[in-house]
Amino acid sequence: MDNLFEKVSYLRGLADGLGIDESSKESKLLLSIVDVLDDIVETIDDLSIEQDEIGEYVDYIDEDLADMEEDIYGEIDEFDEDYDDYYEDEEYIEE
Repeated sequence: MDNLFEKVSYLRGLADGLGIDESSKESKLLLSIVDVLDDIVETIDDLSIEQDEIGEYVDYIDEDLADMEEDIYGEIDEFDEDYDDYYEDEEYIEE
């Protein structure tokens, strides 16, 4: 993610270094593109942070569910013959 920030900052620096006259249509377009790229990178960064937080939350839910399953069914040995009896439901597919 930092790489994207660096690239957009580099583009902004190039645009500033060119001394672009903001009165022409082309320069307005170029500067607007750099602004939009900056907004896109910030949005992607925010989404990445949210995704990481959701991933952690799902991991906690998974751990809690595993604890509940152990409390309800007891400890299940995957190599036990009765293991398949616990998961005969068609919706459960072990991959």
